[in-house]
Formats: sequence, C-alpha cells, structure tokens
Amino acid sequence: MLESLTFTPNNFRTMMRYIVSTIILLNTVFFYSFAQTNGASHKTSPKSAEDAANISLTLKPYKKTWIYIGSYYGKGKTLVDSVFLNDESKGVFKPVKKYTPGIYFVVSPKYAILFEFLMDDKQHFSMEADTTKKEDAVIKGSYDNDLFKTYSQFSVDKGKVITELTEKFKASKNKADSSKYRALVIGENKALETYRDSITKKHPNTLLSALLNAMKQPEYPAIPVVNGKADSLYPYHFVKDHFWDDVELNDDRLLRTPFFENKIDTYFKTLVVNDPDSVFSEVNYMLLYARTGKEMYPYLLTKFTNKYLNPEIMGQDKVFIKIYENFYAKGDTTFLNAGSRKTITERYYQMVANLVGNPAPTLDLTDTTGKNISLYNLNGKFAFVVFWDPTCGHCKAELPRIDSIYKARWKSLGLKIYSVNVSTAGNTDDELKKFVHEKQMDKDWIFTRQSKEARDAEQAAGLPNYRQLYDVYKTPTMYLLDEKKRIIAKQLSIEQFNDVISAKLKVK
Repeated sequence: MLESLTFTPNNFRTMMRYIVSTIILLNTVFFYSFAQTNGASHKTSPKSAEDAANISLTLKPYKKTWIYIGSYYGKGKTLVDSVFLNDESKGVFKPVKKYTPGIYFVVSPKYAILFEFLMDDKQHFSMEADTTKKEDAVIKGSYDNDLFKTYSQFSVDKGKVITELTEKFKASKNKADSSKYRALVIGENKALETYRDSITKKHPNTLLSALLNAMKQPEYPAIPVVNGKADSLYPYHFVKDHFWDDVELNDDRLLRTPFFENKIDTYFKTLVVNDPDSVFSEVNYMLLYARTGKEMYPYLLTKFTNKYLNPEIMGQDKVFIKIYENFYAKGDTTFLNAGSRKTITERYYQMVANLVGNPAPTLDLTDTTGKNISLYNLNGKFAFVVFWDPTCGHCKAELPRIDSIYKARWKSLGLKIYSVNVSTAGNTDDELKKFVHEKQMDKDWIFTRQSKEARDAEQAAGLPNYRQLYDVYKTPTMYLLDEKKRIIAKQLSIEQFNDVISAKLKVK
C-alpha cells in the first residue's frame, strides 16, 4: 500500500498489490486476545462514547460467521479483534479500548486478507464491501480513509503514466528519445513527490501524513567541492542526518505498518558504522526517544535485545551488554514476565566476561598428566582456546581440522592451543587419548580438564565456572587470543579465525 516513494514498474506493482488488496494468507501471530469482542474484557465499560471504538461492518455474502480485523505489527501481521456477522452480513466492532491507529485489514473466516483500511484516531466509521469486489469497499465517516482514498487514486493514476513512460524509455532507440522520456519520468515522479509533500503540509496531524513521513528517505546529494577538494563523505552524512526527519520514534502508529521496521533495518545496515560503540549510540538514541511510546518502546527494546544477543557481526554482543546495563539493569523490565527477565539477566552474566577486546577469563586447569596448566602462562603471539567434549560428534570432526591448520600454519606463527575437555564423566580422558592418537594430532596441543575437587571448591566458594565465563553452551566453543590474552575473535569458523590471524599480522 505505502511501500515506495519512487515509482518504478516493480514498485508500482507492489503498491497495486497493497491498494487492490489481493487475497494473501496470513502468517498469524496472536498478540491480542479475541476476548475483546465477546469475552471477559467486555465487563469493563469505556468512560464515554468518545473513548470507545464503534466500527460497523457489512461484508457480503458472509452471514452468521466470524470475521476478523488484523494489523501489521513490525515485520509481521497480527489478528486484533473479531465480530460475528448476523444474517444480514452485519456486525459491529466495539472493543473496550480504542485500537492503536495504523494500517489494518479485514480478514475472512479462513484467515485471508480481504481489504485494507486505515484505523484512524476517532474510530467511528462504517465499512461496506462485497468479497466479489473487494477493491470497491466503501468506508464512511473516516476523514483519514477519505484522504487516503484520494491519495491512492492519484498515486495509481500517476503510477500508470510513469510505467508507460518507463517502458517507452526502455524502448528508446536514440539518445534524443531516451533523454526525453527520462526527463518525463523524473518530472512525473517529482509531481508525485510534490503531491505527497502537499498532504503532509496541509494535513500534518493525520495518520496518512505520519505514514508518508515514515516512508520518506532522503536522496543522496551530489558531492560538493569545497576549496577545490571534493567532499566525498558529504552525501553519506547528509542522508544519515536527515533519515529520520519528521518521524516520531515514539509514535505507536508506525508499528502498525509494513515498512517502519524495514526502515530501521535499512538505516542500521547502510548508514551506521558496525563498531559496537557506534551501533549502541544509535540504539540508545532510538530507545530514549521511544520511551514514551506505550507499544513502541517495549517493541524496539525487544527487537534490539534479540538482534544483539546473537549478532551477525562478531563483537556486537557488546551492544546487548550496554543495552542491559543502560535499560534492563535500571528497571526497564516491567513488560517482561519473570522467565524472560531471568533469561536475559543470565545471558548478560554469561556474555559480559568474554567480550571481544577484553582480557580472557583465567583458566587454571589440569592436563592429562595431572599437572596444573595456566592459560596465562602460555607464551606465544596467539592462543587458541577450544572447549570440546570427546564424545561430541561435531567436535571429533572439527578438532582434526584445527590440527591440520595448526600444523600447516598456526604453529609456525607462534600460536598455542589450549583445549578444555568439558565432560564431567570420569572415563573421557581415555577416549580423549585414544582419539588424539588415532588422529595423530600434534603433541604440542595442551589438553586440560577441571578436576572434580577444583569444581567442587569453586562451587562452594560461589565463583563462576569457566562455562559461565566463556559462555560455553555448545561444543566446540572457540576463542582466539592475542599475546596478552585479550580476546580478538570468537564464534567464528576455523577459516575465519585464520583470516583474523592474517589481518592481525598485517596490521603489525
């Protein structure tokens, strides 16, 4: 419906799919209870008629059946309410509290979207439709929907013109025609942009204006020349500085659209530097801005928490640590249930000790001869720490691969391998020795484990164990340390660890 600001043929077809509202199946996530329509929630009455929603629906040919309304929610869709149509195909949605405004849709008994509409602030309007002509649905009593209908028709008409001109541009056989049609396409797109701007200026407080502002993305300007030197970074800074112009990040309505979360993801992917401090600076700004949003704040806090609990880029788990310390640790957990709060807190303490750039936690374990070996006593340019289990099939596949690259390259670079047998079973040392012998692994590997006595003493003293300190929840778990035993890489493939070593040697 409101997905793109520049009309290309593909974008036009996308917009048509939203406006015409072709039937698509819902992947439903139930965020709200249907009890709003006929359950316990109706025991509480609204304070006044103005506080309540009253949306009548006539939907032919459905009779004596349940019909639903749903909305977009982040990147997904959710069913919001239901109504039972009588034998005249009529029903009325009367929730206890008004719905959060945004882009909504009417849903069939088989959970197919029939048509879309804007849920305005007043929520006193009627909808009439026939499933044989869903695109002709009539909405009365809603200024936002009237405005949107006019905008949609203008956009569709302008889109048709742009599509025709684009096809002529593609078919141009000479430079003159190509230039002519290109200029016409640019002119029509500009007219569409001007029309949108006129709506946001004339109707600044409407839902449509909020949606158009959220959709808008600044164009990269030309590279300026200052004192005879081109400022190549200016376009980037310009777009980044204006990316959120006129967008209220505490506006709950934006969650009920299909494009707001994509806008956030685009911003972080294309405009935010990937180092953890820069990422958190942006996250912190958004969360503080959104704090007064009843739905927006917990949604964004949850989104960023999930994203950086298991980040795509190594080292960005530091962003989660900062989120926890600046928000969760300060009491922003009231919307969480006890189980979620416990899980997030436990993950914080499992991750905080092993951030990239920090000194590795101490390891003083016993080798296969009974001798105590300290990680910090190893001398070498690098240390490779691997936690594994001799009974783990994946470990048995990975350790020979590590040994191969160790013999081929890492050993000559002064790297030391410190391996930890995480099994607490008493007979795994024999399996370990047999495995090492069969695979002819290098004798310079250091194989350690924690003795039962050491484990019991640690537990009695209330000290964190190495599983917590190194976040060992799967095997193998691997870390690369520098000569001062600072963590420089983790949670990578063997090949990626090798690339990190190469990069570090080149820097030196």
